[in-house]
Amino acid sequence: MAVEIERFVRLVDALPECEHRESERYTTFRVRGRPFGYLWPLTATVGLKQTLLEQTALVAERPEVFEVQFTAGGFGWVVVHLDGIELDELSELVLEAWYLTAPEEILASSPTPEALVRA
Repeated sequence: MAVEIERFVRLVDALPECEHRESERYTTFRVRGRPFGYLWPLTATVGLKQTLLEQTALVAERPEVFEVQFTAGGFGWVVVHLDGIELDELSELVLEAWYLTAPEEILASSPTPEALVRA
């Protein structure tokens, strides 16, 4: 059980209109300029936008895999340790983060979690 960084990036790259912005310590993933995820290669962790309810549930269920990152604008961002998550679960969380952020006019073009796993 673990997802490699390169595999995570392939998941994100399969999303419509996804952009990467790299900085010295992390990469930001955006859809039409709005962030939905972060990658910290040094710690092999990602931060993903989720609902507040999902943030609470993930952290309570598996605190060794998920951490509260922050809350903003009614959303809860979750840190995910890539060494503790399966690809299918990560694909669902990535898609949800993108879906919560993408403009309504491109939501119809969203892939399924299964399609992301195959990407």
